Amino acid sequence: METAEQRKKRQRRNFTDEFKAGAVRLVVKEGKSIAEVSRDLELVPSALGKWVKQAKVDRGDGPPGALTTEEREELGRLRKQVRKLEIEREILKKAAAFFAKESE
Repeated sequence: METAEQRKKRQRRNFTDEFKAGAVRLVVKEGKSIAEVSRDLELVPSALGKWVKQAKVDRGDGPPGALTTEEREELGRLRKQVRKLEIEREILKKAAAFFAKESE
C-alpha cells in the first residue's frame, strides 16, 4: 500500500545533454542495465530507456523511418512555421474579402 508521500507526483526534472549522454554511455558502452543505471542515478527507467533508444537512432542503429534528434528538431521548427503561415494566410484572406466589399 502506498503512503501519501509516495503518491505525490514527482516534480519534473530537467537534465543537461551531457548528463543524458553520460547515462546512455553507462548503458551502451559499459554494458550496465537500464534498471541499474536508473537506480544509481535516481532516474525513472522509462526516461533512460527513451534516451538510449534515441541515441541508437542518432547513431543509425534504429528502426527504419525513425527520426534522429536533428530531424525531430527540424520537424518541430517546420510545423511551427506552417502554423504561422496558415494564420497569416487566413488574415490575408479576410483582408482581401474586406477590401473587396469596400470597393463595391
